[in-house]
Amino acid sequence: MDEDVRPVVAQDDPEKGIEASIQYAKKYLEDLLSFFGLNTDIYATTEDNEVIELNVPSTHLNGFLIGQRGDTMRALQFVAGSALKNNGYFCTRVNVDVADYKKARADRLVKQAEEWVKQVKESGKPMDLQPMSAADRRTIHKMAGDEGLVTESTGEGRDRHIVLKPSE
Repeated sequence: MDEDVRPVVAQDDPEKGIEASIQYAKKYLEDLLSFFGLNTDIYATTEDNEVIELNVPSTHLNGFLIGQRGDTMRALQFVAGSALKNNGYFCTRVNVDVADYKKARADRLVKQAEEWVKQVKESGKPMDLQPMSAADRRTIHKMAGDEGLVTESTGEGRDRHIVLKPSE
C-alpha cells in the first residue's frame, strides 16, 4: 500500500483518524474494483464518524457488484472493514452502496412499513413482521419510532424480526 494512506491515529485527534480511515477505505475499494476492470471514483463520507459510507456510482457492473439480494455488496463491506481493522485504522465500520441500491430498497421498505404502521394503529394489536436483515430492521425501527409506534426485535440469527406495537 502507498505510504501516504497509512493511518494517523491519535487518541487526542480523532478527526485525523477518521479522515485517514475514509481515504484508506475509498482507495482500497477503488483498487479492489479495478481488478474487475472497473475504474471509477467512489464517493466516500461519514455522517456520524462511526460508519464510512462508500457509494459506487451506477455502471455496467451493477448486477455483479450488488449480487443476489445484495450479497456481493455485503462481502465488499466486510472486506473493506477487515482491511481497515487489520491496518489499525480509527474507524472500521463500512457501508457500501452500489448505484443507490440500498437507498432504493430502504425507500421501498418504508413504503411497505407505512401500511404495517397503519394496520397496527387501526387494530391496536401488535404485528410480527417477517425476518429481515439488520439494516432493514434499523430502517423499520426508525420509521416506526417516527410514527409513534414501539418496536422490538425478537428471535435470533436469520429468524430475527421486528414486532410493531402500538404506543401505550
